[in-house]
Amino acid sequence: MFESFSFLKEYYPLYISGALTTVFVSLFTVLFGTIIGIFVALMKLSKFKAIRSIASIYIEIVRGTPVLVQIMIWYYGLGQIVTLPDIYIGDSLNLAQLIPGALALSLNSGAYVAEIIRAGILAVDKGQTEAAASLGMKNPMIMRYIIMPQAIKNILPAICNEFIVLIKESSILYVIGIQELMAKTSTIISSTFEPVSPLIVASIIYFILTFSLSKLVGGFERRLNKDDRN
Repeated sequence: MFESFSFLKEYYPLYISGALTTVFVSLFTVLFGTIIGIFVALMKLSKFKAIRSIASIYIEIVRGTPVLVQIMIWYYGLGQIVTLPDIYIGDSLNLAQLIPGALALSLNSGAYVAEIIRAGILAVDKGQTEAAASLGMKNPMIMRYIIMPQAIKNILPAICNEFIVLIKESSILYVIGIQELMAKTSTIISSTFEPVSPLIVASIIYFILTFSLSKLVGGFERRLNKDDRN
């Protein structure tokens, strides 16, 4: 049994490199996905129907189409509009592949984050908004100083869970050549002609990453709940 994993002695650096790329892309994606989600959520809550409609169309299109299709559209479509530079970060992360791939995942994540943020904003007691308005605060100030701080506190665990989901979803980026964990695993499979063992190792690495983050998120949620009780 252990002989089937002997390839690890030679190929473990590929797994490390792939895992680091996966985490980097996921961090990049969740950061920009959150920024996009905030703007879309505010658009969805706008008083103007046209703005709400634009946000709703964006969310429905993203949620109604496969993420693989979105990645391929951005990869090939963006390449026809601009020539992306072949600049490498590290030994294998090419900006020409990273930019369209991360952009597609960010826009995809932004649609789901927007709904999370919108729910967090709506969960804030309306009485606080009315009290702030009675003190003469304008809507932008109320949103910035009253609503958003409370909403962000409520949705941070969900945003962290979105990061965990993105770690798994980033595996699809290997189709456009981004050398994340699954791409490195495919390289190992091609070199060893052994498909099962390399995939098992990749699954274990994904599990370690997601399980560790799940524990961190759980601890963070307990900390928030404890602070609320105090």
